Amino acid sequence: MDTLTAAPRLPFDNSYARLPERFFAPFQPSAVSAPLLIELNEPLAQELGLDIEWLKSPDGLAMLAGNQFPEGAEPIAMAYAGHQFGQFSPQLGDGRATLLGEVVDAQGRRRDLQLKGSGPTSFSRRGDGRAAIGPVLREYIVSEAMAALGIPTTRALAAVSTGDPVYRETVMPGAVLTRVASSHIRVGTFQFFAARSDEEAVKLLADHAINRHYPDAKGAENPYRALLEAVIEAQASLVARWMGVGFIHGVMNTDNMAISGETIDYGPCAFLDAYDPAKVFSSIDQGGRYAYANQPGIAQWNLARLAEALLPLLHEDRDEGVKIAQSLIAGFREPFEKAYMAVLRAKFGLLTQENEDGDLMQGLLDRMMEGGADFTRTFRALTAAAGDPAADRGVRAEFIDPMLYETWVTEWRARLAREPEQDGVRVDVMRRANPALIPRNHRIEEAIKAAIEHADFTPFRRLNSVLSRPFDDQPEQSDLAIAPEPDQRVLRTFCGT
Repeated sequence: MDTLTAAPRLPFDNSYARLPERFFAPFQPSAVSAPLLIELNEPLAQELGLDIEWLKSPDGLAMLAGNQFPEGAEPIAMAYAGHQFGQFSPQLGDGRATLLGEVVDAQGRRRDLQLKGSGPTSFSRRGDGRAAIGPVLREYIVSEAMAALGIPTTRALAAVSTGDPVYRETVMPGAVLTRVASSHIRVGTFQFFAARSDEEAVKLLADHAINRHYPDAKGAENPYRALLEAVIEAQASLVARWMGVGFIHGVMNTDNMAISGETIDYGPCAFLDAYDPAKVFSSIDQGGRYAYANQPGIAQWNLARLAEALLPLLHEDRDEGVKIAQSLIAGFREPFEKAYMAVLRAKFGLLTQENEDGDLMQGLLDRMMEGGADFTRTFRALTAAAGDPAADRGVRAEFIDPMLYETWVTEWRARLAREPEQDGVRVDVMRRANPALIPRNHRIEEAIKAAIEHADFTPFRRLNSVLSRPFDDQPEQSDLAIAPEPDQRVLRTFCGT
């Protein structure tokens, strides 16, 4: 492995690389021909304690492209398995990603630095290990937008073009994404060892996950049960927050569910335009397994697979372990419903609780579906209407038939009148729950097209800038808040693998 001896000492402390060798495979770089920095996330670099000027230098660019690595890096490809669309693959692993190492940021948090698209690894299964520029830009845009929305997520530190072609359905320009995560431990990581009946490795991995993500579990009577409970709680909260912004992950395989509770792997992801609980964008999700409304159930299914992997640690008697696992997984719905109702209450401006609130909120969602109302724009307009009934016209405008809103709004206003909070407080809460701007699918595609066809990254950078403030109205950028016209709609998104 080539090392950048002139590089500043990066604060690497690589705990995962200290696990036994069967947890990963060492990575040897395969150089790209002409790396060019597309974008560097300077605020994130500063947060990580990295030297921004060095990252922009030729040596820094060589690291971000995967050509060379600085002192302290221990590049590895992680081993994992996974259920993909319900079918189990006992070995997947990082086929086009390299974990450079871990750094401890300014807040004392341990963060992975990973390169996506850095070349073939031991897990590439005859693939080229590269990434096309489209998926790299999509993940950069959406992951950073999710962070700005306050949703737990992996982050994008940098995007680099490689100067080399990538062969998919067509020939595409290649690129590398530098991803930052609390860790890259997945449900599928546990499945990899469970499938091999390697109970020692399952325990080592569980201990590592507890130390890294859920240290409070160490004090529990059974730390591994506490780990499973904590992951269930984290995923319930995460999916509820996805639902609140109309996010569809698109490929919720068990190898794409992080133990940390962060959103990971933004392949065919998309956001709702018109509200439709059955909406699917992913080109490979032919049966709608990962449709918008199915996401809570799929999260529960994935967590059941984690529980299966942890069975030997839950109780020395397998039958008792199964009972514990079944009880915990059955309990997923309670934290999810609690988290989802909290999300919805904020979106509707309901700061107290009444028994009929669920029916009231579902009533508007049902009308939105019937009336083809845009998810984001309708709730943003409802925010304005909470402070000024004259603003109802903005909500009505989102419906094909405005009477669908008119037959609901009177009940909502009667409900608001029973609350003690002032309108100003309510509107402030709703503004923080209902973004004005999301990564619209057609705008992402426009940015990708400009980059591929004209090497023009202006639309990409504009999206990143605007989406860093999703709750601000930004009237000068109002075109990015407009729902797509019929001929602009993006009906299918793609993994890029």
